[in-house]
Amino acid sequence: MADTVPAFQLRKIGHVVLNVTDLDAAVRFYTEVLGMQVSDRYPDTMVPGGMVFLRCNTDHHGVALVGGAPTIDRSSLNHFAFEVGSPDDVFRARAWLRERGVPIVFEGRRRAGCQLAVEFRDPDGNNLEIYWGIDQVGTSGYVRPPGEWRQARTLEEAVANPVVDQRMPTDWNRSRPADADRLESKRTE
Repeated sequence: MADTVPAFQLRKIGHVVLNVTDLDAAVRFYTEVLGMQVSDRYPDTMVPGGMVFLRCNTDHHGVALVGGAPTIDRSSLNHFAFEVGSPDDVFRARAWLRERGVPIVFEGRRRAGCQLAVEFRDPDGNNLEIYWGIDQVGTSGYVRPPGEWRQARTLEEAVANPVVDQRMPTDWNRSRPADADRLESKRTE
C-alpha cells in the first residue's frame, strides 16, 4: 500500500471537534480569549450535552465543542476533518477507504455546516472526516438556519437532495464519478 497514491487529494485540515466537560466555559474561552464567533448551536435534545460550532474565518466552523464529556486527566478528541476539492473527491475517498477495508462510520450530510462527508476511524480509533462543500459565512454573518439543514445518510442521497445554495461544480453531473465506480468495482472483484 505504501507505493499507491489515493485517487483524491486532501486540501487542508478543515475542523476539529472537541469533547468538553463544561460547554459554557469552553464557549467563553474560544470566543472571549481566542475571538472565535458562534455559528450554530445544537441543544441537549439534538446532541446530549449540547454542541456549539465556532468559526474564525468564512468556514461554517473551524472548531466545534460537544458538551457533557466526563472529567478526565487529559483531553478527548471527538474528530478532525480534511477538506477535499470536489464532491468527486469525497466519492473517491469513500471508494479508496472501502478498497482498503477501512470501516466507514458515516457518509452523507449531517446538519450544521451541510458538508458532504465520509467519516471513518484511524487504527487507534480516532474519528476522521473527509468532506467538501462546508457552508461559508459571509461578511454579514449570515448562517444557514436549521430549517435549511438537510441530513442525508449516503453520499448519493446528499447530492440528489442538495441544500439551498450548495452549488456543485459546473462540470459535475450529479452521478457517481467514473473513478469511484472503478474503485468500487475493484473492491468487489
